[in-house]
Amino acid sequence: MSVVETGIADKMPRVPRVTLGEHVYRDLRELILAGQVAPGEKFTLRGLAEAVGTSPMPVREAVGRLSAEGALEILPNRAIRVPIMTRERFGELTIIRMEVEGLAAQFAAERADAAQIAAACAHHERFAAESRHRDPDGAVALKANKELHFAVYAAAGMPQLQQIIDGLWLQVGPVINLDLRASGRRLKEVEAHKHHARLIAALKARQADEARAAVAADIRDAADFILANGNLPSASI
Repeated sequence: MSVVETGIADKMPRVPRVTLGEHVYRDLRELILAGQVAPGEKFTLRGLAEAVGTSPMPVREAVGRLSAEGALEILPNRAIRVPIMTRERFGELTIIRMEVEGLAAQFAAERADAAQIAAACAHHERFAAESRHRDPDGAVALKANKELHFAVYAAAGMPQLQQIIDGLWLQVGPVINLDLRASGRRLKEVEAHKHHARLIAALKARQADEARAAVAADIRDAADFILANGNLPSASI
């Protein structure tokens, strides 16, 4: 009997063990990506642990990882803060995003299968539909925008490149996403849906350079709008 049990055990797939710290990390990371926290917002380990109903240890583990990724910073008084985004830092990140995310879109146009293109189209349609409303819901647009971009980047089939993009979005997410959530005007003035439509057309036509250009233009126009509002402080102040 023991021989049979051993044979079955050898054939059973291993179930991945996810620690509590990993769960907290994923949840907190998603909050940052989704713009649920603002640049400069502060909190404590104890307060966060109480909010998620756990001890400070897994929260400390999660915060340490996010701090290493540039998504959070630990202050001398042990408070935790979403980094303040300066105009200079935002401008630098925008240039990097245009290159890196554009590269992912380029490969996506070459590699995406029919199902991946269909998924990207669905996200685009949701975003475009919301943009056409007289009073767009920023939260709805935010979700569709993020899902569209990440669906395209996943279609590139480059996990290491995806990790770099994830890290960039962790840094800019609080600025970009809060801007989208708060300002329906941006959806009207920047007309991101037109860049998205251009991207979808490029994916369908397998036009790699056009897909790259569409993503770069989308990132650039959104950044120009945010910088023009004058809400980001200068590093010299």
